[in-house]
Amino acid sequence: MGEGRPMMILHGLFGFSDNWQTHAKKLAEYFKVYLVDLRNHGHSPWADDISYELMADDIYELCQELHIEELILIGHSMGGKVAIQFALKYEHLLEKLVVVDIGIKEYPMHHQHIIAAIRSVNPSEIKTRKEAEQKMSKYIDNEGIKQFLLKNLHWKEKGKLDWRMNIDALERNMPEILAALPMHEISVPTLFIRGEMSNYILEEDIPEIEEYFIDVEFVTIKNAGHWVHAEQPDNFLDAILSFAIR
Repeated sequence: MGEGRPMMILHGLFGFSDNWQTHAKKLAEYFKVYLVDLRNHGHSPWADDISYELMADDIYELCQELHIEELILIGHSMGGKVAIQFALKYEHLLEKLVVVDIGIKEYPMHHQHIIAAIRSVNPSEIKTRKEAEQKMSKYIDNEGIKQFLLKNLHWKEKGKLDWRMNIDALERNMPEILAALPMHEISVPTLFIRGEMSNYILEEDIPEIEEYFIDVEFVTIKNAGHWVHAEQPDNFLDAILSFAIR
């Protein structure tokens, strides 16, 4: 959507492009914005294999198809790691890079309750979204996270619900998703945005990030956790625009 310099947004784990519609509409006043579903998410094809290199190659193929040569790439969480991997391999295609609340390090497994909640919902056995919500409530207290996950449940056909995400592949490849990235120097101008109340980018992580990113800046959004773009949308957009427009 929109016109101007190309900007692409990559969602996080268990998300899909629809999560970013509201932000994309505002950013489309300044840029031509592409919202992408990463493999095994949203409307994109499912595959047994998931790695940051494969997902970065997917984005590269898309850029070739769309004839994009100077891209502003934004990625949140897992999408942020995909964006960094893209910069590692295809830096010549990037104008700027924005990484939202994710570092370059390995993360411990912390999605067990989310996977259990998704697994508790067998789409072939439920008739309403309300049933799915009740089942997931046994594993997830946070209403925002629950609704975020439930957006993946769609009517495949009349009377038949199904998941948009390939939970089997995501669970099987979770060690790969949580792994550290194999870093080397990146010179493209890069902005890291983190939530003040999030523990994904700690103060002690910053020196290592600065070691690899030659032209980097950090913005911390107050009163925001990991879903910084959803919790403080105005401050988040201000940070993006002040970096991307200049």
